[in-house]
Amino acid sequence: METLIIHLLNSLLYASVLFLIAGGLSLIYGVMRIVNLAHGNIYAVGAYTTAWAVGRIEGGAPTIALYAILPIGAVAAAALGAVLEPTLLRPLYKRPEEYQLLITFGLLLVLEDVMRFIWGAYPLSASALFEGMGSFSIGESIYPAYNLAVIIVGGMAAAALWAFVYRTKFGVILRATSQNMRMASALGVNVNQVYVQAFTLGCFMAGLGGAIIVPQQGAVLGMGVDALILAFVVVVIGGLGSLEGALLGALMVGVVREFGITFFPEIELAVLYLMAAIVLLIRPAGLLGRA
Repeated sequence: METLIIHLLNSLLYASVLFLIAGGLSLIYGVMRIVNLAHGNIYAVGAYTTAWAVGRIEGGAPTIALYAILPIGAVAAAALGAVLEPTLLRPLYKRPEEYQLLITFGLLLVLEDVMRFIWGAYPLSASALFEGMGSFSIGESIYPAYNLAVIIVGGMAAAALWAFVYRTKFGVILRATSQNMRMASALGVNVNQVYVQAFTLGCFMAGLGGAIIVPQQGAVLGMGVDALILAFVVVVIGGLGSLEGALLGALMVGVVREFGITFFPEIELAVLYLMAAIVLLIRPAGLLGRA
């Protein structure tokens, strides 16, 4: 029984981080109709920034201060998004989608080299945060308390994002812009401002995912591409542009990935792709997506 509980907790851990990445990706697409291929490396920027900041003050500050600067990666990712949207993406809105895919793919490569230039080719660690929380017992097994904290943060972020989109005035404007940009603009909505805010929020979510997972697994080059692949599996299953779909897809991928790694690690990724292919055959728009 305790083994099953640990597997379920690990599934929720994967799902929490995947939802933050895929939810931001879906939010950006839902509002702006842009498939942001650079989203994975924005997640990596969040991880690197947090690991770097923790490393700079580690040893000279109390542990509580390290936890206080944990969200700095999310803030850095949001600031990056606020710069990229008006400078690189906005001029391409009226062009075919191929231009947007090319510019975001190019940005993916550029960000990878920028991270290599700033932080070097070696991994960065923020393990002091992981170790500082200790662990607790599940039967005869020991489980890291930090993993449980990540699950809680992921759940709180999902609830906060849902409330922001569906229970605030700005959320109404956001949804109106996503459904009919021209009508929203005619009614006085500043569409450019909504776009930059939506893109910034999507990047904040990706950066938060990187920030909260880096104490557990560190920051390494290439982590953004790996995260992007899994995020696309999530949004294909749940439906691109649907936050509820991103949550459902993240939970499904989290469970399948955890039990796949445990019981058949050789074909773990193949099972995820097979699951996405089956969903595409049955519902091309995703389980909760709209055609």
